Amino acid sequence: MSLHTSTIHELNAKLKKREISSVELTESVFARISAVEERLHSYITLCRESGLKEARRADERLKSGGDNSPLLGIPIALKDIFVTEGVLTTCSSKILGNFIPPYDGTAVKKLKASGAVIVGKTNMDEFAMGSSTENSAFALTRNPWNVERVPGGSSGGSAAAVAADECIAALGTDTGGSIRQPAACCGIVGLKPTYGRVSRFGVIAFASSLDQVGPMTKDTMDCALLLEAIAGHDAADSTSVPAPVPPYTTGLDGNVKGLKAGIPKEYFIPGMQRDVEQAVKDAIRTLEKNGMEVVEVSLPHAEYAVAVYYIIATAEASSNLARYDGMKYGYRALAKDLAETYFKTRQEGFGAEVKRRIMLGTYVLSAGYYDAYYLKAQKVRALIKRDFEEAFKQCDVIVTPTSPTTAFKVGEKTADPLEMYLSDIFTISVNLAGLPGLSLPCGFDAKNMPIGMQIIGKHFDEASMLRVAHAYEQSTEWHRMKPKP
Repeated sequence: MSLHTSTIHELNAKLKKREISSVELTESVFARISAVEERLHSYITLCRESGLKEARRADERLKSGGDNSPLLGIPIALKDIFVTEGVLTTCSSKILGNFIPPYDGTAVKKLKASGAVIVGKTNMDEFAMGSSTENSAFALTRNPWNVERVPGGSSGGSAAAVAADECIAALGTDTGGSIRQPAACCGIVGLKPTYGRVSRFGVIAFASSLDQVGPMTKDTMDCALLLEAIAGHDAADSTSVPAPVPPYTTGLDGNVKGLKAGIPKEYFIPGMQRDVEQAVKDAIRTLEKNGMEVVEVSLPHAEYAVAVYYIIATAEASSNLARYDGMKYGYRALAKDLAETYFKTRQEGFGAEVKRRIMLGTYVLSAGYYDAYYLKAQKVRALIKRDFEEAFKQCDVIVTPTSPTTAFKVGEKTADPLEMYLSDIFTISVNLAGLPGLSLPCGFDAKNMPIGMQIIGKHFDEASMLRVAHAYEQSTEWHRMKPKP
């Protein structure tokens, strides 16, 4: 087995026994990137020189012994939304095409402190706005299972890189499904933690009440290890919650007897791809065989989630993206005066989808429309959150499909933004309620494209989600399936 195909926990054992070195492992990953990157375009920036330097440093730490970090010497990729000191950080936008930050964000700092090797920055939808990674200003990322199909989005580059073994694991961000939906499309594990569990300091903002950082990995054990490394309170992020971080890996014992899984009737909808519905129902039966009790729950306001999300998220985006004006950093258009500089910079610097969302957001916040749209959306958001609170009185986790279809063809939905927005119909409500959610592979459709099952947990109960996901993995082989090289 090639080193780059292994998991964090497998490689950690080999590194500690000195059977392999971090330099060997990192070189294996870069060789894999060289072999497949031309077809996939998972990365925007590669950190070959600094990555090998970090690998040599990790080998020194391993040699001295006594360092128990499970990420020590492990090659990890970062979505290009994470601020990284001295490394180009574009958010896949022309407006940040030349931006090199002077500092690391908190999640990046934590990874570096744990000895992880940063191999590069991955492609994404511009400013995390999209469900297919087709909105990038620089490249079109392809799905490793079929290069004619999208990898999902907006963390599509991270998902494709993990699935194609171009890194051992990656970080993404999730505002309305941007970790879970691409994880499902690419057949990997992706976890969006509870809002406030992981610091957002040093993450370029899209919608501040929804954005959350999370791991994208080859299996659930790796997901738990990576979450342990990045979770925790951060004084630099006012939305970070000072809740203790449990040792997530200790609960992964395969035992789920006595746990209850809630199945929301509203999530098995007309128009869902039949293969997806069948695979998720089969997965629920597997959980039952493992000793879980299955109960039906109701989330009656789920049908309003997409509409609510695209009012709140665009409103927050219009506010957050006001800072990109060509004055302080990033792209600046040539113009005759200050006003024209603002207009032309934003006109030339932002892509079509970003402009669409800024205009929508500005509209719903404007005088005369604020109460009708933004305020109403916040009230319905409260009802969606309450639906989950009621449902969780009957169960420990909620199980649903991650996406209504498998990965669609490149270009299939670009002409109709609304159809694209519906790709996240099952993930959006989790962000609106601030809950944790996880996607893991649970089968394939007739065209051999991966299918994802979503497990939703109570606030700050990522442990139960991971426990259920790990138990399911022990009973199946889906997470071991790899796309052809």
